[in-house]
Amino acid sequence: MAFAPTTRTDGDARLADDEPRAGPGPDDNERDQGAKAPGRDAATADVAAIFDEIAPVYDRLGSILSLGLERRWRSAVVETAGIRPGDAAIDVAAGTGKLAAVLADRVGPFGRVVAVDLSPQMVQRGTANTRDLVQLEFMLGDALALPFEDARFDAATIAFGLGTLPDLAGGLRELRRVVRPGGRVVCLEPTLPWPRWWGRIYHRTARRLAPLAVSVARRREAYRRLARLVQNVPDAETLAELMRAAGLVEVGHRRLGLGAVALHVGTAPKG
Repeated sequence: MAFAPTTRTDGDARLADDEPRAGPGPDDNERDQGAKAPGRDAATADVAAIFDEIAPVYDRLGSILSLGLERRWRSAVVETAGIRPGDAAIDVAAGTGKLAAVLADRVGPFGRVVAVDLSPQMVQRGTANTRDLVQLEFMLGDALALPFEDARFDAATIAFGLGTLPDLAGGLRELRRVVRPGGRVVCLEPTLPWPRWWGRIYHRTARRLAPLAVSVARRREAYRRLARLVQNVPDAETLAELMRAAGLVEVGHRRLGLGAVALHVGTAPKG
């Protein structure tokens, strides 16, 4: 997850309906479906560098900027994904794997969760923090070229990551591609709380608290760069339209965290 202030959205629509761990990784055929290594063009390399810099304070920053609500938000994502014991799920832009770990708890030891992130430092920390979850695998990968066959997972999630993608629509298409028909794609992204006066108070507070977590000057600059990236997330209604354009159906969204974030869900069509 990448926490930072973003743009305003209107309305309040309700929900419509050290190394990657060895384990059940993708086979050679799956790897051919995407990039064999993360695409290192200028934009992608810059995003990876930002998250590598901010990795040591990433979890603390998330807790501060969510005002302590991130655990509830993760639970809401998992509930919305609709996964059950034995299912397979993928979490993209997974960071240190806090959401992926909750997904792994839900699918149990006979399920599978793959956590994909572009930052080697995030993958290293996530792997080290979740060694007891045998069903969870971390993988260095590009959200725009996931190394999996079509319809491989029962659900796909992304939390506070869409704004970091150089091609947001392409990222949504990839999430939809790797989910089986009837499976869900769930996105949790920041939005400006409503009404406007509360939004101004919320983000003013978040901006003042953030430096407490990123006290090292270099990391503070990385946070500023990250904040600019996350502001690329469109408003909630526009994001819902982009999900429909990516081929998802039954798309809906609702607000969480005093309106600070929007939880979107769409279903991969059957047939």
